[in-house]
Amino acid sequence: MRTFFLTITLLSYLFSISQNISGKAEYQSKTTIDMDNFGGSEMSEQMKQQIAERMKSMLEKTFILTFNANESIYKEEEKLETGGGRGFGMMMNSFSAGPQYKNLKENVLLEEREFFGKQFLIKDTLNGLNWEIGKESKQIGQYLAIKATATKEIDENDFSMARRRNRDRDEGEKEADSTKTESDDPMDQIEVPKQILVTAWFTPQIPVGNGPGEYGGLPGLILELNAYRTTILCTKIVMNPSEMDAIEPLTKGEEVSRSEYNAIIAEKIKEMRENFRNRGGRRGRN
Repeated sequence: MRTFFLTITLLSYLFSISQNISGKAEYQSKTTIDMDNFGGSEMSEQMKQQIAERMKSMLEKTFILTFNANESIYKEEEKLETGGGRGFGMMMNSFSAGPQYKNLKENVLLEEREFFGKQFLIKDTLNGLNWEIGKESKQIGQYLAIKATATKEIDENDFSMARRRNRDRDEGEKEADSTKTESDDPMDQIEVPKQILVTAWFTPQIPVGNGPGEYGGLPGLILELNAYRTTILCTKIVMNPSEMDAIEPLTKGEEVSRSEYNAIIAEKIKEMRENFRNRGGRRGRN
């Protein structure tokens, strides 16, 4: 009975302080790519290094999460563009998330995203992953972090996770459809996994159900997250700062649902494939 009373008291205390909590967390995000899976095996080491350097700004980023008990804004830290690889960079950025607003109380996610020059405001619900909290823990900075894992379903049009077909599968993910045969269409050479394993490390010492990007739903702030080829690590936290940016719903862009946005992507990909086939047909007749 005494243990039960202490547990209830602790939970009540954490809940009470979470209502007045606010902070800013800085995250370093790094994504790895196996160049050999995208034709890199035919490149020289010098060429691979040059391409890797050009892609560094897309694969290594800094994000800031501004949060309170119920709301947050997550966005990339502004920096000067270094140039190089603009065409490929523009295409990759079209499949990358922009600033994100979360409202935990209302279960709302707003995301600004630019897709091939057009601005959209995606309105969605929070992903609600079925987290399994384990017994493993580790120290991240001054905070004790606890491990949690979940399986995440991936939309077939999420080309931020594209890879060469039948190659490079990670443990815990489900195979994508591998029944298609080889063709000259580059889109036939890649696939998107149907599922990935997500690993998060959260700290109950900061009792808010938030984290980087779309992630949250754990009894503490997520300090580290591993999803497919991306690792996000919190490197700095300022709790209850004297000055903090306003946390307000995003408004920029044409408002669409997630399913509507995915349909727009699918239509654009179809258009790109048709254009590629038409150009190939013209070369074949010459």
